[in-house]
Amino acid sequence: MRSGNLLDAWLDMTLRAFLRIWEKLGTGCAPTRSCDGEYLNVLLNRRQSRHVWLDSCFCRIVLICLGICDLIVNLFSRIGPEKGVIHLATAAVNNALWDMFARARGKPLWKLIVDMTPVRDIVLRLSQLVNATAFRYITDVLTREEALAMLKAKEAGKREREALVTEVGYPAYITSAGWLGYSDEKVFRLTKEALASGFNHFKMKVGADFKDDLRRGKMIRSIIDDPANYPSGFKDPLSPELAGKNAGPTGAVLMIDANQVWDVPQAIDYVTGLAEIKPWFIEEPTAPDDALGHAAIRRALKPYGIGVATGEHAHNRMVFKQLFQAEAIDVCQIDSCRLAGVSEVLSVLLMAAKFGVPVCPHAGGVGLCEYVIHLSVIDYVAISGTMERNVLEFADHLHEHFPYRCTMNKRGRYNVPSNPKEGYSIEMYKESIAEFEWPNGSYWVGARGGKVLST
Repeated sequence: MRSGNLLDAWLDMTLRAFLRIWEKLGTGCAPTRSCDGEYLNVLLNRRQSRHVWLDSCFCRIVLICLGICDLIVNLFSRIGPEKGVIHLATAAVNNALWDMFARARGKPLWKLIVDMTPVRDIVLRLSQLVNATAFRYITDVLTREEALAMLKAKEAGKREREALVTEVGYPAYITSAGWLGYSDEKVFRLTKEALASGFNHFKMKVGADFKDDLRRGKMIRSIIDDPANYPSGFKDPLSPELAGKNAGPTGAVLMIDANQVWDVPQAIDYVTGLAEIKPWFIEEPTAPDDALGHAAIRRALKPYGIGVATGEHAHNRMVFKQLFQAEAIDVCQIDSCRLAGVSEVLSVLLMAAKFGVPVCPHAGGVGLCEYVIHLSVIDYVAISGTMERNVLEFADHLHEHFPYRCTMNKRGRYNVPSNPKEGYSIEMYKESIAEFEWPNGSYWVGARGGKVLST
């Protein structure tokens, strides 16, 4: 088969994969079954003699397909642009293409990307990584040339950073103990369990009732600040990694999350009242795309040593650009499915590194932990070069439904994915989908038949 015909076959395969994913978008978010590279594996098995050619041109084909995605987005720009359902669909397609790319190379996504060297490709005229990053509308703060220089500057020590994070894991914080609606007994138990698992960063939800929030915050503080709950010792609260985090005497850090519930003046008054529980930051205090509102809140809370974090509902890189320009946030919280996939995430990681803002991705939803560990490792090894002040969210539920589930070590850190078959996957077990898919999964069929549902 001639290479031109094979390229046509690749493009046809990708478009069929695109349609397959698009049909899965019933909920308006990333599909539960990403394009898992099945078409790719079939083609490779049938074309053993073309392996070398396929490997050398695959990056170019992915970039062509990303261009096709841009074309489709532009066609539907009247219900966008670069936001809403079209942007979410773009995220699903972009993430699926990166998944296929990584599986074709036999690497988890983070490894695929950190192995890309920031040198100019003879054909593409730019480094692979820079050429795969979204720069449109952000070149007033970050140009391709600046990004290339940043990546080159971080080449030194990259292998040492990779070895370190692989050995010790990536720092994490836990949300599972702090959900609204939990009884005091459950909060106490879950907080103690998190301490025993090695966590020292904890987040609780706030905004429903001030008195209850203050009481719950004091209760969690009483547990995580008690040296008796650290039989193996605790961290020095004056260590550089805890500087500016309002760490307690045991080095434990508390964060609070309002999920966009307040207007700007309300946010300032409410969080000021919670200053005695010493939160590191308030997450999503107001509307997620109000950059100037976040900036006003940050200025008002700075005398109390409380920072501002947001990003899980920032729908594109332009919102992040404005947050950085307005000095509105202390912590950047990317979402792997809200932004338009890995290509747009890379642009935000690069901007955050330029502005010196630590990235602590959002991972409080099903499958997000499995995704974002790749993004945090990419940030540490190849872009920012630091994980000293970064912590990646961990929510301890429903991981049993994923073949390539994330895991934690005894230090309360994410283990770095190492399965060469993983790619960038949030694939779920077929049995889980058959049971829980709405509305015809066996779980819901049983409910309609009067069966008492398990929880």
